[in-house]
Amino acid sequence: MKEKKVTFSDIAEYTGFSKTTISRYFNNPDSLTLENQQKIADALVALDYKENKVGRILASGRTEFVGVIVPNLYMHYYSEMLNQILATYEKYGYKFLVFAGNAKADVERRYIEELLAYNIEGMIILSPTIPSEELASYHVPVVGIEREDRYISSVNTDNYMGGVQAASLLSKSDCDILIHVNADISEESPAYGRIKGFVEVCGEYHLPYELILTNLGDTFEENTERISDIIDRLEEEHPGRKKGIFMPNDTHANVLLNILFQRYGKLPETYQIIGFDNSPISRESVIPISTVGQQISVIANEAMDILSAQMAERKKRRPEPLKEPVHKIIPPILIRRRTTV
Repeated sequence: MKEKKVTFSDIAEYTGFSKTTISRYFNNPDSLTLENQQKIADALVALDYKENKVGRILASGRTEFVGVIVPNLYMHYYSEMLNQILATYEKYGYKFLVFAGNAKADVERRYIEELLAYNIEGMIILSPTIPSEELASYHVPVVGIEREDRYISSVNTDNYMGGVQAASLLSKSDCDILIHVNADISEESPAYGRIKGFVEVCGEYHLPYELILTNLGDTFEENTERISDIIDRLEEEHPGRKKGIFMPNDTHANVLLNILFQRYGKLPETYQIIGFDNSPISRESVIPISTVGQQISVIANEAMDILSAQMAERKKRRPEPLKEPVHKIIPPILIRRRTTV
């Protein structure tokens, strides 16, 4: 026979509280004393209460949904970060609605409108497309990851230290010239720190270096074509020289490695490669790639920790607005594999 569902009336009868008090426990628990909260919590266990999530959402307007916008899922960093964010459900209990913006501001604004229509309680934004000032105007807690963050809370890797680590490793690999490939990004972007750290190490130790700041594209086909062109130029300008190449991420490092293997059947001795991320592709590639490891699981958990604290504050009877955004910096970990000596 089908078990009878436990209702608020059943809980009220068991505890001696009114149905209004039971409702307050679910929808505004801090309006009750800790003692009364505990009595009701004990009753739920004793009665084997199974919560009606839909009913709770309708009653309280709180969905326990968090919106996530990533630039794309082609880049292995974003797919792994999303994987780690989703894994935080076990700890924080929030569900996620995910959109990929593909660097189109009008599309991302429509996605945000859609998320707000679902009454999300907060957002995690990895896409850099929409300025943080605009994101802050939506009046829901927002945490950014690896993007401009002047007006919103954020969790970022120490990108400057990552640039230092990459340049230092390549210099120890006896390279004749160090090369950093990246986009021509704004100084407001956390990733600019990779360029700055790389350049300052090269300057301090008088290491010959070159910056190649260019758009590598958003697809595998575009990446392959443009990285092939870079290799052609390097072969022409630096024949026979040992080239230490610091790629902007592990996805592009893997494309570079694949092109070299297709041309030479191996990683030539004149190339040393280091990526940035420590996304799965760096260890799954034809030769495991050295990388500046972002602590992706730590970043995801820190982002949810900041966001959940802000969402919990908004549920209080007298919430205290955040006086200024919270910014956390996570140190990178250099991971030396087979693409560097």
